[in-house]
Amino acid sequence: MIVTRFAPSPTGRLHVGNLRTALHNWLLARKGDDDGAGRFLLRIDDTDAERSREEYVDAIRQDLAWLGLEPDAEYRQSERLDKYDAAFEQLKEAGRVYPAYETAQELELKRKIALGRGRPPIYDRAALAMSGEERAAKEADGISPHWRFKLDREQHIDWEDGVRGPQKFDPAQLSDPVIRRADGSWLYMLPSVVDDMNMGVTDVLRGEDHVSNTAVQVQMFSALHEAGFGPEHCDVIDSFPRFGHTALLVGKEGKLSKRLGSLSCEALREQGIEPEAILSLLARLGTSKPVEPIADRQVLIDGFDLETFGRAPAKFDDAELERLNAAIVHQLDFDEVQGRLPEGMDAAGWHAIRPNLSHVGEAGEWWQLVTGPIDQPEFSEEDRAFLGNAADALEWSDNPWGDLTAALKARTGRKGKPLFLPLRQALTGMDHGPDMSELLPLIGEDEARARLRSAAG
Repeated sequence: MIVTRFAPSPTGRLHVGNLRTALHNWLLARKGDDDGAGRFLLRIDDTDAERSREEYVDAIRQDLAWLGLEPDAEYRQSERLDKYDAAFEQLKEAGRVYPAYETAQELELKRKIALGRGRPPIYDRAALAMSGEERAAKEADGISPHWRFKLDREQHIDWEDGVRGPQKFDPAQLSDPVIRRADGSWLYMLPSVVDDMNMGVTDVLRGEDHVSNTAVQVQMFSALHEAGFGPEHCDVIDSFPRFGHTALLVGKEGKLSKRLGSLSCEALREQGIEPEAILSLLARLGTSKPVEPIADRQVLIDGFDLETFGRAPAKFDDAELERLNAAIVHQLDFDEVQGRLPEGMDAAGWHAIRPNLSHVGEAGEWWQLVTGPIDQPEFSEEDRAFLGNAADALEWSDNPWGDLTAALKARTGRKGKPLFLPLRQALTGMDHGPDMSELLPLIGEDEARARLRSAAG
């Protein structure tokens, strides 16, 4: 069974970058294995108590539900601290974690010195050389240690990435990562590995900014297995998860983060963007498949394939999202939008105005063409006479627009724009809009005749 996870930190609203990661994992799980089975997990990474907010936890759930990406199970790291403690103690016994006492300022100074000497800013492992007496002296001075994971510099790191292909890292070129702060709180690395083991995650699919994290975590998986972190702590999977790292999103101008970060799921919803438009764009963006308005999610599931993903940055374009949104709106049935339409609009009304909409929320503006009032333009004397003739010629039937224009063409000799435009302007106050053959029956005979007589003066 394929098991994926989406692991946001509840420190803000989800934006398009987060949504893309969530969608990819949902699609991979829903596509499943050969039996069509799979599980999509939501893991709230809330170990940072100072920055995590319950309001954001609720918002994450609401955003995923709005998009139809509801998880099969939900976990919270703040409720799993005992598991991280157990893993930490076993790694400590195995000699794979060690205390370090440098301050942030001391570490920054070391970094600047290394860079100034043309060397990579890799942690020098000075803490490993400290004697027991030196550590005791630090703690006697009230300095609590933070804890680092000790990379095995003799064990090269490699994996077959589902998107990037073969990946190789030399651990000697990596710093031993800090996994636990001096106050005992956790950083991302170790809890994530423990949870992936515990939850039986088979596939970790995330952005390419996590590639170096994966290199470290590959060794953490090995270290936990070797340390005997077994069934008494979690349901250990038989092998490491498969990893895939997708290219990051960029804006039209090539800049990342700030612009995209403002595109929260909440903001998109408020702009009237349909979930299907967002999913259509994010599912195909950065792949060799065409970006199309796809309302049927099964089509997205069936077409999801990591082999189609490219290495080039994926360009997010607001205009493309708007184009997709309009196309999706044009596919929506009345039953799907009924609760969002203005009072009195029925299926016929929706069918009439739907082709003119970019967002469902615009329906009210177009519906006013039916309900009124409308603002008619000033007409020439010739057009006023023509519209008076139209008021007299109007006879209600199954096709009032077709019958009216045919009668007026025969009576006046008008055709094309001189025939149709004054009628549309008199009946709707606009030069363009919905198909008049659909709109006129909605306006009704009495109101239509009244508008024509008003325009005729």
